Amino acid sequence: MNRAADWPDAVFGVLADTGVRQVYYVPDNGHRRLIERCHADNAMLATRLTGEEEGVAALTGAWLGGDKGVLLMQSSGVGKCINMMGIVQECRVPLLMLVTMRGQWGEFNPWQVPMGRATAPALEAAGVLVHEVDDAARVAETVHAAARLAFDAYRPVAVLIGQRAIGFKDWTK
Repeated sequence: MNRAADWPDAVFGVLADTGVRQVYYVPDNGHRRLIERCHADNAMLATRLTGEEEGVAALTGAWLGGDKGVLLMQSSGVGKCINMMGIVQECRVPLLMLVTMRGQWGEFNPWQVPMGRATAPALEAAGVLVHEVDDAARVAETVHAAARLAFDAYRPVAVLIGQRAIGFKDWTK
């Protein structure tokens, strides 16, 4: 079994079981399969964003309207969301973020390294609870734990899905 290819399906199951109805994302190959599954599910509204920070605002509105949601993004977009964490913190809005990491193990693009190294510290400085997972077999259970924490304790929580779990990016094929 190819765990790197299977985790998106397991995470989709966790999101569905958790009652996630709104999914916001910036296109990302690391989340491709999960995004496809969300679009195919009539119980979920999957919306492409032009910027990651829009997802924080949209999910705040979704929560106020009675829906649970998730923001899918790459680590390079985390910096754009930091200022938006103020509303989440002050209003105690649950925010679940699934972040595929760049700039780590096997990275081919040196421009991804600085934000890859700064992602967890930046989120933590903004008051986000961070769960890092590098093992594809543990991604779904980590997302489940993060969803419970976000939705039951009204906190922003990010799951950082490491490149070992995602697999190497190979732009030569």
